[in-house]
Parts: sequence; structure tokens; C-alpha cells
Amino acid sequence: MQLADLADLYGKELYIRDISKWLRGSARAQGITKRSELDAKNVEILEEHDQFYRDHKLLLTLFRGLAVMPVQRATGKITFSWTSNAMIYAYFFYVFTTILVFMVGYERFDILLNKSKKFDEYIYSIIFIVFLVPHFWIPFVGWGVANEVCDYKNSWGTFQLSYYKVTGENLQFPRLSILIVIISSGCLIVAVTFLLTLSALLEGFTLYHMTAYIHIITMINMNCALWYINCRAIGNASTAFADSFERDVDERCPAYLLAHYRVLWLSLSELLQKLGNAYARTYSTYCLFMMANITVSTYGFTSEILEHGISFSFKEIGLLVDTTYCLTLLYIFCNCSHQSSQGISYRVQTALLSIKLGNVDKACAKEIDLFLIAIKMNPPKVSLKGYTVVNRELLTSSLATIAIYLVVLLQFKMSLVNMGV
Repeated sequence: MQLADLADLYGKELYIRDISKWLRGSARAQGITKRSELDAKNVEILEEHDQFYRDHKLLLTLFRGLAVMPVQRATGKITFSWTSNAMIYAYFFYVFTTILVFMVGYERFDILLNKSKKFDEYIYSIIFIVFLVPHFWIPFVGWGVANEVCDYKNSWGTFQLSYYKVTGENLQFPRLSILIVIISSGCLIVAVTFLLTLSALLEGFTLYHMTAYIHIITMINMNCALWYINCRAIGNASTAFADSFERDVDERCPAYLLAHYRVLWLSLSELLQKLGNAYARTYSTYCLFMMANITVSTYGFTSEILEHGISFSFKEIGLLVDTTYCLTLLYIFCNCSHQSSQGISYRVQTALLSIKLGNVDKACAKEIDLFLIAIKMNPPKVSLKGYTVVNRELLTSSLATIAIYLVVLLQFKMSLVNMGV
């Protein structure tokens, strides 16, 4: 059953329309009734309560600068158009960087096909070519999903307004804006450091080649940062929701309030699902890229050890740096999704189960049952449009797949060595 169906099924039984009849003298009920009059279609009201956009707009600006996600902000709404100024800039930027990528890519293919004679040279050339591939994904995984990303981003404004209606407080994201500045700066520093390290440790990688790779590596880092920031924001929303819910449950547990919290929880769970759906293409290809890179670089590192022993030469260290870099990004991607998913329902379920049914009326008991059913039927999870669920299990299954391919490749190599090829 879809979230929209659940919201309709349970929403019509929320008793919200009966608040004034049930609790005419309740200040809390009157406050919710008054705030419920705020119109979610009013862009100025959405703008006023959209703290998430104000905190993370720098990240959107950086992605627009990299021509990866050319969306724009209107009052209270994020929009995308194939003919917007941001999109026109993206076209020119992409053409310019594509020329650089083709120039460097031609040299890499020339080395691979005509100049590479040693095994390590083949491995390095393959790795350098693999790192160019994400550039050609940008129209598909960036521009192609921009409308879905806008829908996800705009859902934040609606959710924050709903949160304000129920709790009477604006949703806050502690230190998020400062964290984005630090992470964004770190992404560029890590990209430059990583490329300089490869240039120093691996043969055939000149400083000139960095011009084709710098925006790609920065984009890869920024995609990891974007996912982390979104998951952290959902984690902040989950924590604020749970804090407010626990306070209200401790003080009093009227049915109408549980009903409001239930709908708000469904909205938060839907927000998590929209995150996965909006970026399904982006992070599906992201995972495939990481797995391919880890497999090739680990294979090269292991082969060097089998042939020459553990010498920790510059070549071996370069391959190890590449493996560690990709493993770290893959771990961050899977782990932060797991944490955000876990945080949404655990405290709320605990609070609901701690309520003594003997101390509440029938209407409240019914709302508790409906809330628990809603949580059970809609377990919060990040799904990339059904292709995979992003959690720690994805990390372990990816590593298992990589290990299988490595065993096959190493067996093939050993057979070639034994035949003297």
C-alpha cells in the first residue's frame, strides 16, 4: 500500500474535524486549529518556514556551478527548466569540460592500446579511463532527474509547515549551514589532494590531466556530501519529531494529537522515500562506479603483491589510495542512509508502546493502534526506486560481490602465470 493511500485511509479518520467539538477549551487544540489555517499553497508562508533551504542553499549553488543540478529557487519553490539561465550555463560548461575529457581520454586510450606493455600500466590506464566515465553520466543522472529532485526539495517546505502546525515550533537543523561550508571546502581539498597524490605516485598521470579530472572528482565527492546532508537533515527532523512527541505523550495523550502526529510521521517517512526515488539514477550509477573502481584497483594492488611481494612501492600505494578513497565514499553513502532510516521510527514506536492503555480512553487507544499499524506498513527506508535499499547491508553485499570478482580475476591471472603467458 502506498503512503498516499495510507494517508487517505487514516486521514479521513483523524478526528481533526472534531477537535473543536472534543476539546473546545484546550489551548493546544485551539493553537493547532489556528495554525491549520495556514495554506501550504501560499509560497510566502512556505518560504518563511523553509529553514532547510536556507541552511543548505550553498550546496545547491555549488551543484549548479558544477552544472550537475541546474535548478533554481523561486519564492518558496525550487524549479527546473531546460531553457533557464542555469541550464544554458550548464550546456556551455558541459561542452567545455567534455572537450577536456576527450583530449585527456584520447591520451589514456592511446597509452592503453599502443604504449602499455606492463601489467601495471594497463591497470593504471583502465583506472584513469574509469574515472572519466562519470562525466558522461551527468545529463542522465543529473539533468534527467532534476524535476524529481525539485519535487523532493519542495516537499521539505510542505513538511516543515506541517511540523509547525502540529508542534507550534519551526524545524531547526543545528549547525547544518556551517557543516555544509566545511564539507564543501573539504570536497574540493580532497579532490585536489587525491589527484596530486595519484600524479605523484602513478606513472603517466601529469598535472595537465588534472584539468579533465578535477570537476569529476569534485562532483563525486559532492554527491557523497549531498547524500550525507540530506540524510542528516532527515535525522534532525526525526529527532525533533521524537522530542516533541515524547513531551506531548508524557504530558497528555489526547486522540486528536496522536492523529496529527501520525499524519506528520507518514509525511516524514514519505520524505525519506522521495529522497531515494529522486536520486535513484544518480546513486545507482554512483554505487556501480565505486564497485568497479574498488575491484580494478584492488586487483591491481593484489597482483603487484603476488608478482613482486609486499614492497609498498609508489605504484602499490597509489592503487591502495584509490581503493581506500572509493571504499570510504561507499561506506559514508550506505551508513548515513542506515542511520536516518533507523532514527525515524525507533523512538516513536518506543513512546507509543510505553503508553499504558488502561490510562487512556478508547479513541486514544484506537489512535495508538492506527499509528503502530502505519509504522509497520510503511517501514522507513531509502529505496532507489526498488532496485536496492540503501543501508549497511548494501555495503556488505557490495563487498561480497567485489570479493567474488576478485577471486575470479586472480584465479585467471594465476592460470596465465602458470602457463607462462
